[in-house]
Amino acid sequence: MAYRLRNPDSLYINGEWVGVASGSVEEVLNPATEEVLGLAPVGGLEHAEAAIAAARHAFDEGEWRRRSATDRVALLNRFLDAIVARQEEIVGLIVAEVGSPSTRAPFHIKATVGYARFMLEAALREGVTAYPPEVNPTVGGLKMLGSAVSVRLPIGVVAAITPFNLPFLNIVKIVPALATGNAVVLKPSPYTPFEALLLGEIADEVGLPAGVLNIITGGIQVGNQMSTDPRVDLITFTGSDAVGAKLQAQAAPTLKRLLLELGGKSALIVRSDADLAAAAMTGAASFTAGSGQGCLLTTRHLVHNSVRAEYVERVAALASKAVIGNPADPLVTIGPLIRAVQRERTEQYVDIALAEGARLVTGGARPEHLDKGFFYKPTLFDDVQNGWRIAQEEVFGPIAVVIGFDHDEEAVAIANHSQYGLHGGIFSRDVGRAYEMAMQVETGYVAINGGSGGLSVAAPFGGIKRSGYGREYGVEGLHEYTYQKSISFHAA
Repeated sequence: MAYRLRNPDSLYINGEWVGVASGSVEEVLNPATEEVLGLAPVGGLEHAEAAIAAARHAFDEGEWRRRSATDRVALLNRFLDAIVARQEEIVGLIVAEVGSPSTRAPFHIKATVGYARFMLEAALREGVTAYPPEVNPTVGGLKMLGSAVSVRLPIGVVAAITPFNLPFLNIVKIVPALATGNAVVLKPSPYTPFEALLLGEIADEVGLPAGVLNIITGGIQVGNQMSTDPRVDLITFTGSDAVGAKLQAQAAPTLKRLLLELGGKSALIVRSDADLAAAAMTGAASFTAGSGQGCLLTTRHLVHNSVRAEYVERVAALASKAVIGNPADPLVTIGPLIRAVQRERTEQYVDIALAEGARLVTGGARPEHLDKGFFYKPTLFDDVQNGWRIAQEEVFGPIAVVIGFDHDEEAVAIANHSQYGLHGGIFSRDVGRAYEMAMQVETGYVAINGGSGGLSVAAPFGGIKRSGYGREYGVEGLHEYTYQKSISFHAA
């Protein structure tokens, strides 16, 4: 069934639905069926200009940043309540637009709303920080008593550019930016525009002030305008390291702040004393979840040679049992890749791995029973060397590689021999030793024995090296959208 927005052919700018030129729409495909899900408006430079101008005016002249944190948080909680009220509709959209299995799609909402609630609670706690008084001598021989305070204030206009793989994580960027008093221009992936435009409908429902949240679509020109316009103060971007580097170059002349959550080729270290059943579960999920389309997925499996054969057998068995098909079917556990071009990229890397000498354990082909949809079997390679392209380059498809090691120092060295540093994992019954190794792995986040079962909302998340910089989640994620001002004063 085709999806229709309440305001078709329109973008959400300055609190109004603004139409695009006749014919400026494009088909949005259901990646599982290749059928047209609906028509989405395609914005141009005039829409980027209008959205940035609206956000700039809303920040400079509007009342949003001048409201109390309590008022902003109350309205944004209503925004989240409205999302929860439309959960069934949104879940259906996530399944159809992204290709997420229907059993997993509700977690997109639960996780993001839970994160947003944490941010709103944190925003209420962010007040004035007072520093100890100081006594300083004066020229006349008297002593002055003084002190200082610091406050966090909104940066200004935030340009949020978001990916296709988890588009409902739009609110991971929107909520902290708005909670701290900024104005936002949101540009989603052209592959998944509906979940973003739906947020405009919800902004209307709850009465967000005009210009505080603007939602536009468009291609490279629109993105370039957002990254170069001097009226934009901060760019928050999730995507590839190649695009992140371009954004950094484009933002340099105007010295914009950047929050970049980029690619990854994260390492999962499995020591000889690991619980192999648990490690294999995580290992299988690392290239089947989201059909491998996740920057934080641990797709390099560094496994102690004494247990490598058993580990490979366990992971291959789990991957081969996965049910591939239309994600609307509740029995399906793996959906499609987002588009044909992403599947073709996956196939190219399978050919690269085989040419490099990797041993194909399972997968490596399209599923025979599906003649429609951009599906690909979960693919596992063993006997891989860390210097090979298949171990160094991000595929963003359902491929994982296994690399053997003989001692902990070798495992850490292999893990760190990467241009990326986003995520990582270690499995060991010796938790103390795992912690020591985690301290040595060059990455922004490490989960020991599966961690807490997901990203902790209180723990900051982000990368180093070509995985970007800045942090989302945690109070640190809230602070990314503020600047700190210190004010000193003469007390007596």
